[in-house]
Amino acid sequence: MKNIVVLGSTGSIGTQTLDVVRKSNEFRVIGLTCYNNIDLIKQQIDEFKPQFVAVKDELSAKKLKEMVDTNTVILSGDGGINEVASLSNVQTVVVAIEGIAALIPTIKAIEAGHDIALANKECLVTGGHIIKKLAIEKNINILPVDSEHNAIYQCIQSGKKEFVNKLIITASGGPFRGKTLSDLKSVTVEEALNHPNWKMGKKITIDSATLMNKGFEVIEAKWLFDVPLEKIEVVVHKESIIHSMVEFIDGSIIAEMATADMRIPIQYALNFPNRVYVEGIRYLDVAKIGSLSFEKPDVNTFRCLQLAYDALEEGGTMTTVLNTADEVAVQLFLEKAISFNDIPHIIEKYMNNHKNIINPELNDIIEVDKEIREKIKREYMR
Repeated sequence: MKNIVVLGSTGSIGTQTLDVVRKSNEFRVIGLTCYNNIDLIKQQIDEFKPQFVAVKDELSAKKLKEMVDTNTVILSGDGGINEVASLSNVQTVVVAIEGIAALIPTIKAIEAGHDIALANKECLVTGGHIIKKLAIEKNINILPVDSEHNAIYQCIQSGKKEFVNKLIITASGGPFRGKTLSDLKSVTVEEALNHPNWKMGKKITIDSATLMNKGFEVIEAKWLFDVPLEKIEVVVHKESIIHSMVEFIDGSIIAEMATADMRIPIQYALNFPNRVYVEGIRYLDVAKIGSLSFEKPDVNTFRCLQLAYDALEEGGTMTTVLNTADEVAVQLFLEKAISFNDIPHIIEKYMNNHKNIINPELNDIIEVDKEIREKIKREYMR
C-alpha cells in the first residue's frame, strides 16, 4: 500500500487522480489540498478519509471545519498546504496545483524526501534549476503526469539516455489550428475553451489554444530529461493519438500512443515501474485510426510558442516573466478584459522590459513573479 498526497485534489488532474485511486487497492490517501472548493473536498474527505486537508483560502477552511465530522485535521493558507506537502510516511506527492503556486509546495515535498508525480508545468518553467538540483540531492524521482512528458518518459525506457538524439513533443494545435492572426482577432472565451480532444481546466485549455502550453512543455522537457533546446522539437498532430516521440541516434523513433485519457499517464506515474488497467479507460483501436497527420507549428500566428523558446534561451528569471505574464494575461482574457491576440502581446512586452537575473534564487523568482503580476494588473485591470 502506497501512501500518497494530492495537491490540488479538486481540479481536473486531482479528481482524475482520485478516480485512479478509487479503482485501485494500492493507494492510501494521507493528505489533500484545494484552493476553496470545499463542497467537493468535503465529498473527498468522506470517501477517502485523509488524515490532513489544507484549504488555501482561510475563510473557506473555517467553513470546512464546521462541515467535517471526521478525524481529518483541517489546515489553511500557504502554510497548511506546505505542511501537507511535507507530511511524513508518504511515498508520492501528486502535484496538481495550477500555476506558480505549486513551486514552494513541490520544493517542500522534495525536501521531505517524497517522490513527485508532477502534473504542474509552471514550477519547472520558473524554478527548474532549483527543483532538479534538489531532486538529485534528495535522491527522489520526478515522474511526469503531463501526457507528453509521460510519453517521453515511457519511450526513453526503450534505450539508454545517451542514445537519445531528439525529443518530439506533439501538439493537438488546439481549437484554432490553421487560423490566421486576423481570424483570431475576434475569438471568444467560449470558442477558446472548446478544445477538440482534451477535457482540461480553463487555464491550460487557453494555453493550448495559444500554444503556450507547448512552450511550457519544451522548457519542462529540458529540465526533466536534461536535453538541450536544439534537440526538442514540437510538431502539430491534430488527432492527439501519439502523445510524444523519442528519436534515437540510430534513426529509430519510438512513439507512445493511447486514447486521450489523463488517467493513463496518472496511473503510470503512480504505479511505476508497474502498469495497471483503470476501469473505464478505452483501449486504442489502431485499425480505426485511418491516418495520422503531422505539421510544423505556425509560430508567427501562435507567437507564444516562440516566446517560450526565446525565454528558455535567455534563461534566468526570463522564464518566470513568461509564466507570470501568461498567467495574468490568460486570466484577463477569461474575464473578457483583453482579446485573445493581446495575450502574446502582453507577454512579449514584459519580457522585453525585464532585467534578467541569470542565476536566480527562490526569493528572486518569488519577487519577479510578484512584480510582474502587480504591474500587469495595474496596467490592465482598471
